[in-house]
Amino acid sequence: MRSRRSVLVAAKWWSSSTARVGRGWPIIACFWQLWDCEDYTISVPRGLFRFHHSRTAHFITFTCYHRFPHLAEPAVRDLFVKALERTRTLYGVRVYGFVVMPEHVHLLISEPDRATIANVIQSLKISSSKRGKQTNGAQNLQGPFWQKRYYDRNEWNHKEFIEKLKYIHRNPVKRGLAASPEDWKWSSFRHYANGDDCGVEIESWRNRKYSPSPDFAK
Repeated sequence: MRSRRSVLVAAKWWSSSTARVGRGWPIIACFWQLWDCEDYTISVPRGLFRFHHSRTAHFITFTCYHRFPHLAEPAVRDLFVKALERTRTLYGVRVYGFVVMPEHVHLLISEPDRATIANVIQSLKISSSKRGKQTNGAQNLQGPFWQKRYYDRNEWNHKEFIEKLKYIHRNPVKRGLAASPEDWKWSSFRHYANGDDCGVEIESWRNRKYSPSPDFAK
């Protein structure tokens, strides 16, 4: 896999080149795919084109400010999960999958019934940061809780959707935080595996008519 720096340098060069000739294709997003960049927590480049009102699922990633582990404490992760459920209800978002890591969050969600995904993420960040800072008060968090921007990728087909759902659930294992996906409390995996309450209502085969094997989410 090529280094992050080489990807970013190439992406910025092509982005500036296409801007000069007046093309609007989201070239940076293409580089993320061509170079197989699976770390979605790196800084989101400016100029990344977003497809809203596409009626597709969206794979969302946002990180803590400067990647500080503001979500390292279980109590803070619990608060984020509660904030996610409130946001889901408020905007009419269908949550297909999620994971809360010590310094970033991955979501697989639908477009909201009310407002836009940008509004959803802004509201989620504001509510979770206020409560997170209160819990982390002893650490004197003076700066922002979250980075301003977020990564947003449309999942255009079922194959991409399943790939991202598996990526989300395997993230804690890949990072060495858990031996298996079900051991990490702050994700949607246990809902798919056992029907357990994960704190957020998950839009899945367990509460819909279709019912594939839960193994597809592993």
